[in-house]
Amino acid sequence: MTADVIVVAAGGSARMGGADKVFADLGGRPLVAWSLAAIAAAPGVRHIVLVVAPGRLTEAAALLPGRLAAVVPGGSHRGASVEAGFRALEALWSAAGDPAAADPVVLVHDGARPFLTPSLVEAVVVAAAEHGAAVPVVPVTDTLKRVVDGRIGATVDRAELVAAQTPQGARASLLRRAFGMNPADGATRFTDEAALLAACTIPVHPIPGDPVNLKVTVPADLARAEAVLGGDASRRVGLGSDSHPFGPGEPLRLGGIEIAGAPRLHGHSDGDVALHAIADALLGAAALGDLGRLYPADRRTARGIDSGHLLGEVVRRLAVAGWRPDAVDLTITGSRPRLAGVLESMRAAIAAILTLPVDRVGVKASTGNLDGAEGAGRVLSAAAVVTIVPARVEEP
Repeated sequence: MTADVIVVAAGGSARMGGADKVFADLGGRPLVAWSLAAIAAAPGVRHIVLVVAPGRLTEAAALLPGRLAAVVPGGSHRGASVEAGFRALEALWSAAGDPAAADPVVLVHDGARPFLTPSLVEAVVVAAAEHGAAVPVVPVTDTLKRVVDGRIGATVDRAELVAAQTPQGARASLLRRAFGMNPADGATRFTDEAALLAACTIPVHPIPGDPVNLKVTVPADLARAEAVLGGDASRRVGLGSDSHPFGPGEPLRLGGIEIAGAPRLHGHSDGDVALHAIADALLGAAALGDLGRLYPADRRTARGIDSGHLLGEVVRRLAVAGWRPDAVDLTITGSRPRLAGVLESMRAAIAAILTLPVDRVGVKASTGNLDGAEGAGRVLSAAAVVTIVPARVEEP
């Protein structure tokens, strides 16, 4: 399944004491960058549109280089910001020859929810594709009371109550209809897309949410988020991507292994886009630059150099800077060759280079859904999300 995503990060953060919560530091990077990284790592995500306050456009554009399809200014309330993001998606669809005719799934995510997981993104996409619209929910566990005139009143029955999360998803046609019936400049305001759709008698399907998918609203929430990370910015996240066209000759080098019978990727090195994406993600997490800066595609770097060697050198540089890899989530996109049978071998090879347990390395493959150069079989691309942690000093 494919989806386009609107990340809403244009609120006034009134309950944060005036600070812009989505750009608050969390684990060494802006809070919203965590959400963007998770979305970019989810299989099937095509376009990502980020909606921010008008004064944040330049800053926001640098958050996810090469992966944000558009950064647009938000409106005076959530509904206006979501609609602005949707109009940006419509412009992208139109420019691409109107693939909106296929009625893609559109997700809307609060930028202030930094602990979104790629698996939850995928679950919402699948449910929205099947049911038309979907929302992740978690049970309400606290006892609920009404307060009347400053006193505790009746207990509210929580049996049928849930707390709604994001991302919330719907077919583009349903969102378009809802915006037409309740435009952003209308009299009615909705707190989320599920409420907007329900007001238009469009059914919304609930799916299990994630209790860790908290929303940062007040300063205490930011402290909770730091606690989830382990505090003191002890864990950092990096995002890396790479893409190479197929070239002459074989075999293909991908994910640290050779795949016989498949054409190699064109490049100054052996063209292993998977290892390149991981290397760039690690360097970015540690603020150590990028792979192209360390190994330029010229005479300073040996032609055909083994990307496993390059990734090993990146790990060494991380160690010098006081960091080590902790986990990897890798997605490879391309219609050829079929990779299902070699993904476990890639996991093992990557884990060996990074000196990680295999269960800390995830490798997924997507055909590209026959869209773009990857889907046409001309190119292989890879995107990686990594976490790094301070390197432990071994006792003598």
